[in-house]
Amino acid sequence: MVTRRNSELMQIHMLAVALMLVLAACQSEEAATEPEATVRVASPPDALVYIISPEDGATISGREVKVIFGLSGMGVAPAGVDMEGTGHHHLLVDVVELPDMDMPVPADSNHIHFGLGQTEAVLSLAPGSHTLQLLLGDYRHIPHDPPVASAAVTIVVE
Repeated sequence: MVTRRNSELMQIHMLAVALMLVLAACQSEEAATEPEATVRVASPPDALVYIISPEDGATISGREVKVIFGLSGMGVAPAGVDMEGTGHHHLLVDVVELPDMDMPVPADSNHIHFGLGQTEAVLSLAPGSHTLQLLLGDYRHIPHDPPVASAAVTIVVE
């Protein structure tokens, strides 16, 4: 016959076991979702990305700026498409330093993703001086090894 005290002890024991199982499940889930070591996709030695337009030093009238991307030695493929010798464009606007090469390129107003394979864009920029730079990313948005990055272009928007 189970006494009230034994019943309470059994309930506490069952709760403790349940808590340990929940904690163990959380720890395994965390371990499973930790990022793997990043292996960067190699870029061909002759790969070159560049800004066709606007030219470095250009003065643009009006806030809309059309940027045309150029790429040679590689092809363009949408994000998520793992195809050798390809990547997709990221336009860095007013970015002083390139992002971490072992991580996906950030997605914000200064790091604009063109994951559908676009090769041009129209930006709305405030009046003043701006820098534009292209950085090619692989199917995961991670820069290639070595990185395929354009020279920075400085423009003035009036």
